[in-house]
Amino acid sequence: MSSSDPRRRIEDMLEQVLRIESHIAGLGLETFRANALAQDAVERCLERICEAARKIGDMLDERHPDVDFANLRRFGSILRHDYGDVDVEIIWNVAIDRLPLLKAACRAELER
Repeated sequence: MSSSDPRRRIEDMLEQVLRIESHIAGLGLETFRANALAQDAVERCLERICEAARKIGDMLDERHPDVDFANLRRFGSILRHDYGDVDVEIIWNVAIDRLPLLKAACRAELER
């Protein structure tokens, strides 16, 4: 994350979402589970997203409650400190179910 500017952080989050989409394109859960490289790439991108969300703070929480930015900020700590306890299926579910909401929120913020 190259800037303290919230807009730049939002751009960074969107970029990481797009990278995750690229990393998991064409994969299903079982293929993802068997692909350590894809898992590591997605986790690293998620760490970057969570860090950007942490640095932005709560400014987006009310405008985008469906994203649950507070939980996203906490998830970053789990990825960094309790990484051994993070199940691959949780990472997959975040990528599949939660990131489309974040992507839409980032795009909406950048259009503001």
